[in-house]
Amino acid sequence: MVHSLIFSDEITLFWDKQWELRDGVIYRVTLNGEIVGETPLTHFSLYRLTEKSAYSVSVERIEDGKVCECLATLDLRTPAAKRKIDVSAAPYFAKGDGATLNTEAIQRAIDDCGANDSVYFPKGVFLSGALNLHSDMEIYLEEGATLQGTSRVEDYLPKRKSRFEGIEMMCYSSLLNMGELDHSSGPNCRNIVIRGKGSVFGGGAEHCNAVIEREREILKDYLRENADYVKTCENDSTIPGRARPRLVNISNAENVILANTTFGFGASWNIHIVYSRNIITYGCKILSQGVWNGDGWDPDSSENCVIFDTEFRTYDNSIAIKSGKNPEGNIIARPCSDIRIFNCRGGNCMALGSEMSGGISDIYIWDCDFSIPPSGMGLKVTEKRGGYIRRVRVRNCAFVNIRARCVSFNDDGESAETLPQVEDIIFENITLTGPKPRGEGNPTELIQIFGIGGEENYFRDITLSGVRIPALEGSSHGQINIKNVKNLVLKDITFFE
Repeated sequence: MVHSLIFSDEITLFWDKQWELRDGVIYRVTLNGEIVGETPLTHFSLYRLTEKSAYSVSVERIEDGKVCECLATLDLRTPAAKRKIDVSAAPYFAKGDGATLNTEAIQRAIDDCGANDSVYFPKGVFLSGALNLHSDMEIYLEEGATLQGTSRVEDYLPKRKSRFEGIEMMCYSSLLNMGELDHSSGPNCRNIVIRGKGSVFGGGAEHCNAVIEREREILKDYLRENADYVKTCENDSTIPGRARPRLVNISNAENVILANTTFGFGASWNIHIVYSRNIITYGCKILSQGVWNGDGWDPDSSENCVIFDTEFRTYDNSIAIKSGKNPEGNIIARPCSDIRIFNCRGGNCMALGSEMSGGISDIYIWDCDFSIPPSGMGLKVTEKRGGYIRRVRVRNCAFVNIRARCVSFNDDGESAETLPQVEDIIFENITLTGPKPRGEGNPTELIQIFGIGGEENYFRDITLSGVRIPALEGSSHGQINIKNVKNLVLKDITFFE
C-alpha cells in the first residue's frame, strides 16, 4: 500500500518494504503521467504543487529498466492553503528576540487556531514555557524560526499525568503537550500537524538539572527514608529525574504528523508517544547532545507509528520502543505494535525496551544507517519485566553491533510474575561496523544474544542472515557470542577487512 501525506503545496508518499524481493529495487514515481523521479528508498516527496488542484500519482517498481509492478495509482487533491495565525502580529505580538517570554501570547494563538488555520512562527527565537495543543490544528515554523523552551522549572507547571521509564506518574508539563494520559481509553486528541523547516528546542541540560535539583529537595525525606532502595537505582538522580518533562508529549492522540522540523534538547526524551496511534514523523532532525536520558523518538504502548528520513544526534537512544515497566506495565497490558522505521540515520542506539512489560510486536526496520559509534541495535529486557518482544524484522541496515540481552539499568521495583519472552526475530542483510577501538583487545562482541534462564525461557526463533562483520587483527571485534537461544539460524555470515 502507498500512503500519502497531503498539504496545499506538497505531497509525500511512503510505502512498505517488499520483504520478499531482493535488495536494490528501484521505484519510479510519475505525476500526471510524467516521470518525476526514481529512488531506491520507500518514500518520495513532491514539492511546489498548487493548492486546490487534482493530481494523479503512480509508484512503480523497476527491475532491469522495466516496469515490473505498479504499487499504486492515487488520485489526490491538494487542499486550500491554511490561514496563517502569525504569532508575532496582532493581536498576539509575540517577540522573536530570544529574551521575551511569550507563553501567554503563543497559547492564545494556539487556542484561536481552527481546522483551517495554521499557527505561524516567522524567523526569530520565540521563548516560551509549556504550551497545550488541541485537536484539529497545525503549527508551522518558517525556516529560521525557533520555538525555544525556557530552562525555568516554574514555566512547566502545573504537573500533569504522564509516563516515564514505564511508570505512570506526575511529571512537569512538556514544551508541547497533546492529549491527556489515560491507559484505559482511546484517543482524546487528534489531527495535529507540526511542520516547517524551523526548530522546536527545549532548555536542555540546564533545564534537566534544574528539575532534578528541585525534585531532590521535594523528595529529600523520601530519599533519606528509602536509602537502600535508592542504591538499587541507576544513580542518585534517577528518582528525582523521573519527573522531568519531555520536549513533545503525545498522549492518547491519533493522526499526528511531525514533518521536516528540527526538534531537540528537551529536559529528557524529545518525542514521547504514549497510548497513541497513527503518529508519523519524517524529514526531521532530533538532537540532544549533552542531555542525560536525551532519547530521540520513543513510541510507548502505541500502535501504527511511522518514522522515516530522520537524522538523530542524541545523547541516549535515538529510538526506543517501550510498553511499560514491571508489574504496572503487565497490568496495563498495552503493547507497542506495528512500528515502521526506515531511511533513518543516527549517532546513538536503536532499542526495543528496556521497558517492554506490556509487550512489543510487529516492528519493521529497513534502510537505516546507525553505524556511527555507539549506535548499536539492542533488544533489552530484565528478568523482572515479563511481557514479550516478538515479530521483529530488520533488513538492509548498518549498526555498530547487535545485542539482545538482560540489562542492569532501570531495574528497580517489583518483579513481574513471569520472565520476558523474546521470539521470532530476523536480521537480514546487515553490516556491523564495530565501536571505535578503546585500547587493545576491545571486549565488546559485535553480536551478543543472551537468552534467559532455563530452556523454557530461552530466546526463540532468532535468524541472522547475510550479516557482514569486521575482522580486525589484535582485537575481539567480529566475535559472535550467543547462548540460551532455541531455533537459531546463522546464514551467510561473512567477515571483511
